[in-house]
Amino acid sequence: MANSVTIRELVKATTFKVIVGEEFLNKEVTSTEIHRPGVELTGYFNFYPSWRVQLMGQTETSFLARMSPEERLVIMRRLCQTETPCFIVARRIEPPVELIKACQEAGIPLLQATSKTTRVSSNVTNFLESRLAERISMHGVLVDVFGMGVMITGDSGVGKSETALELIQKGHRLVADDRIDLYQHDDDTLMGESPSILRHLIEIRGIGIMDVMTLFGAGAVKQSNEVNLIVNLELWTKEKKFERLGSDEELVTILDVQIPKISVPVKTGRNLAIIVEMAAMNYRAKTMGYNAVETFERNLENLIKENSRKEL
Repeated sequence: MANSVTIRELVKATTFKVIVGEEFLNKEVTSTEIHRPGVELTGYFNFYPSWRVQLMGQTETSFLARMSPEERLVIMRRLCQTETPCFIVARRIEPPVELIKACQEAGIPLLQATSKTTRVSSNVTNFLESRLAERISMHGVLVDVFGMGVMITGDSGVGKSETALELIQKGHRLVADDRIDLYQHDDDTLMGESPSILRHLIEIRGIGIMDVMTLFGAGAVKQSNEVNLIVNLELWTKEKKFERLGSDEELVTILDVQIPKISVPVKTGRNLAIIVEMAAMNYRAKTMGYNAVETFERNLENLIKENSRKEL
């Protein structure tokens, strides 16, 4: 898990304008939560979370406008604590002079955003959650197939990268090869991305390392993607029993997020890229309410009933 992210990184990832505190942009944020000071503006500071990013919108600034300059300065100085990462004022609102002065005194960056307050809150929260979330690494390949994030796993040398390469040739996009960094975006979403040192690269035994972006273009790669399905490649053996109908769905829990998993036998003559494509399309069909297994079971049940009536 990343311990912190700097205000400079936040500014680079957004369109925020630095009003004051350019020299303090190396201040760190350690919490993913954002605070909008409300009761604090009335002087109640018993439970003020000063370590969070502070966000002000039209409601807060209009309330401050009703105060005298002396009252505003007192409140602003109490809001600006040493551990406060930064202040953000939304909707292109000009921050009060007293807030600018208090931020300068406390060494806190003051930023201005153009978007609505709720949108600023959402964007900053998403950025902080993606950067501060707990991360784990897994061995495999992550590919965007028909808009579905498919993580191909399996033992070393089973053909994961070769399968991904054929998928890329078919027009799908590579996210990560060999090592996938995973983090939980929200309660139901698992995101995957490539470490910076391996970004856009794929390794094929016998050929070596190749730059997918150089060979196939920018449309063949993607920075990050949600993980929707795990396809595990296993060497085929007579003893191993593989799913034939697809009625028993296996779920794998990664960082408290459940991801469906299917196991595909690897055998000479099987086109794994097409199988992965079909797995992604079938999963999407299931999420849309179309289930081939249920259709088969209904047809089988109707056939049994029809044969029973004929026997009578």
